[in-house]
Amino acid sequence: MRLPAPLVPATLTRRYKRFLADVVLDDGQTVTAHVANPGAMTGLAVPGSKVWLSRSDNPARKLAHSWELVEVDLGAGTELVGVNTGRPNAIVAQALAEAAIPPLGGYASLRREVKYGANSRIDFLLEHRDRPACYVEVKNVHLMRAAGLAEFPDAVTARGAKHLAELEQVAAAGQRAVMLFLVQIGSAQRFSLARDIDPTYARAFGRARAAGVETFAWRCTLTLAEIRVAAPIPIT
Repeated sequence: MRLPAPLVPATLTRRYKRFLADVVLDDGQTVTAHVANPGAMTGLAVPGSKVWLSRSDNPARKLAHSWELVEVDLGAGTELVGVNTGRPNAIVAQALAEAAIPPLGGYASLRREVKYGANSRIDFLLEHRDRPACYVEVKNVHLMRAAGLAEFPDAVTARGAKHLAELEQVAAAGQRAVMLFLVQIGSAQRFSLARDIDPTYARAFGRARAAGVETFAWRCTLTLAEIRVAAPIPIT
């Protein structure tokens, strides 16, 4: 997925009220950027960090800038990490169109944001007349507390547990149910649940896998120009 160009470099002053961040642009101007991320952003919102922003020319927007990437050392040297949770579905959509995720290949059509379950919408519904439908839920991953180990979630997520329960129902109905963890950290070598952060989600994850929900973790490569699905990593 191509990122809006050109991205604007800045230095983070503070992140607050979850969805706001004050940053200093290279010309010395301080602006407030939108943070499309409801999580804790552990290790990624350190004052003084170099961040990269997209800018919108839409006059109706209250905040012109959005926080896209941060430069951080997670144990393998300084790297870019994607923090905009509005981007993963576009990244995955491109990967599916390019058949870059083989376990999810071979379907004739793709629909997005299809209603299912208890007042929810599935991120992707893959369909083929000769195969069961495939329901794919995507979760963005940007937590890394130990070098090489990506984790989810970084905050308690009742909504995430609800999605797992709904995927269980999909599997029970004979359709294919998939939880796809998209890791926006290029140095990730494996994936695990952050059970200490949200034990309820961890239990829901275990129940879902036992009920037939398929789980995959794929890491991305990130540059200032684009973010692309790169390779699967094991779930431990």
